[in-house]
Amino acid sequence: VQLVESGGGLVQAGGSLRLSCAASGLTFSFYTMGWFRQAPGKAREFVAAISWSGGSTDLADSVKGRFTIARDNAKNTVYLQMSSLKPEDTAIYSCAAGRTVVTGPASSYTYWGQGTQVTVSA
Repeated sequence: VQLVESGGGLVQAGGSLRLSCAASGLTFSFYTMGWFRQAPGKAREFVAAISWSGGSTDLADSVKGRFTIARDNAKNTVYLQMSSLKPEDTAIYSCAAGRTVVTGPASSYTYWGQGTQVTVSA
C-alpha cells in the first residue's frame, strides 16, 4: 500500500493550497481517508476525514470554514482544499487510510503517507 501526498509548499497568510493524496495497493473505496498534521515540537493532530462514499465528513474545529475534504474514488485520490491559511497551519500534512469512521482516532488508521510540508508565512 502506498499513500503519496502532494501539493504542499510555501504560501502567504490568507492564501490557498490544495493537497492531494494518491493511494495504491488497496481498495480505495473501502477506506475512510483522513488528513492529519504535525507541527515542529507538537503532537500530531486531526485535520479532516471523509467516509468511503464521501457522504460523511469531519473537520477539526480549527479548520472549519477554511478547509474542505473531498475524494474521487475513480482516481483513488483524496483532496484537502485549504483556504484562508494562517501561520499556525504550518505543519507536515499526512494522509491516512483506515477501516474506521470519520470521527475515529489516528490509531484507527492503518496506512499512512510520508507527508507534505505546508508553510504559511505571516
